[in-house]
Amino acid sequence: MGPRLRGDDSKSGFHKVTASAMICKRIIVSAIAVLACFAAPLTAFAQSYPTRVIKIIVPFTPGSPNDVMVRLLSQHLAPRLGQPIVIENKPGGGTAIGTKMAAAAEPDGYTLLYISSALVIDPAMKKVDYDPLKDFAPVAAISTTYWLLAISPTLPVKTLAEFVAYTKANPGKVTLAYTQGTAAVLVGELFKQLTGADVVAIPYKGGATAMPDFLGGRIQMLIPTPATTIPLIREGRMIALAITSPERSENLPDVPTAREAGLPDLTLEFWAGILAPAGTPPEIVGKLNAAINDTLRSAEMKASMAKLGFEAKIGSPGDFAAFIAAEMPRWGAIVKSTGVKYD
Repeated sequence: MGPRLRGDDSKSGFHKVTASAMICKRIIVSAIAVLACFAAPLTAFAQSYPTRVIKIIVPFTPGSPNDVMVRLLSQHLAPRLGQPIVIENKPGGGTAIGTKMAAAAEPDGYTLLYISSALVIDPAMKKVDYDPLKDFAPVAAISTTYWLLAISPTLPVKTLAEFVAYTKANPGKVTLAYTQGTAAVLVGELFKQLTGADVVAIPYKGGATAMPDFLGGRIQMLIPTPATTIPLIREGRMIALAITSPERSENLPDVPTAREAGLPDLTLEFWAGILAPAGTPPEIVGKLNAAINDTLRSAEMKASMAKLGFEAKIGSPGDFAAFIAAEMPRWGAIVKSTGVKYD
């Protein structure tokens, strides 16, 4: 048999364990108290938010579809938040300049980013100074829409098949305008890859800057969203050959889908949403999400969006985060397939 512990040794050990446990308990209680001291001001800050002007950085040119959409949103959102909203256009580098600026902003809910599919496309096309998943706190998805394969009425064609045949019969004569580093470039290159159309791509700083050249006949093809082009199509100043939506648009019922035109791989969605810098308090993100969703559900907002060819995309911050994570590999595959790069 091994040595037996004396009674006083056993008690001594018990008292030592008890004393250690009490010390650990005091440390934990103290730590919780310290955290509570820090948390209280943050909670109070979130509850009073917002108390001043909110800025939304828009990495697109003024007058572009995204700019039109965010201004419409801010018009209806500001009264719900009780504070003015200012739009700061920061185009350039595709959308990298404005996006990087938003990522570096103070995470206090007063600087937000309105971004489109470019968030997940840009990193696949070039090196960027931000991480779409780590540097932002998704706030709310806003809208979804689609692209149009649109041409000038000066061309002697009416259908997509006729257009493709015309470009092949007139190599190098048909020009396509696109905004550098945007999803429209990929849609255009994928279209060329799928059809063999002979189209010369010409880069522009923004869709709004290309429109005068298109209307003047110096550019024969665009890949716009319906937002700013529906009136032009109805007036006959632009011909829409196909739309990349899974179903026909109520605004353009006579325009076939890419699938109907024989290009199912060109069924692509163009989305947009609001992000905050990483580290923005969840309470503020939640308050913004609720106000935005309330705005999107309003009859007035729905009607305004429908006129522009947008559909509301309502969900939680978690829903938007999961959606962004799923979009990255999808667009990454398209970038790899087309070989498009942007420096």
